[in-house]
Amino acid sequence: MDSIIFDLDGTLWDSRDSVANAWNKAAQQNNIDQKVTKQDLKRTMGLQMDEIIDRLFPSLTAEAHESFMKDCNRFEKLVLEEKGGILYDDVEVVLRDLATKYKLYIVSNCQDGYIEAFYTYHKLDHYFLDFENPGRTGLSKGENIKLVMERNELSSPIYVGDTEGDRKASVDAGISFIFASYGFGEVNHYDKKIEAFTELRELL
Repeated sequence: MDSIIFDLDGTLWDSRDSVANAWNKAAQQNNIDQKVTKQDLKRTMGLQMDEIIDRLFPSLTAEAHESFMKDCNRFEKLVLEEKGGILYDDVEVVLRDLATKYKLYIVSNCQDGYIEAFYTYHKLDHYFLDFENPGRTGLSKGENIKLVMERNELSSPIYVGDTEGDRKASVDAGISFIFASYGFGEVNHYDKKIEAFTELRELL
């Protein structure tokens, strides 16, 4: 193993308070009379933004969907840069230790600017050598993992994530999957499992 690629939501942090705040600002901006809750986001974390909007706001027209998504993205970046999210216990301590042995990366199913907002608020960017998301590439998570692998000439990375979508993306990319069971999803098949982020240090 030469590297670790991380999911973000449900793996490194819980951003639901800030994201719900941002989406509700966007809903108000678009005259949508519906509130987004943390539970709504827990059910949909791991999906791409347009898929989340389809599930939570199925009655929107294509035009309204596009306008709302644009504002969700804009407000998300603003709110996350100002308020951040909740890092899981000892994330920075563990990342610091892991970075001395492995190359670290992030691949998340988020919009362009989301990972940058994570970096801006929590000042953790110096631990990661590269990142990718569908907001920049238009690709699936599995394809983005492969893109990071190719771009950085990685031979044997592992992927750490918390959803079934993360597991499938790992399979698509042909790499091992570590299930972060403290996150938002339920996964029945995995190579290894951690129940807290700190366990990653001992597992590897």
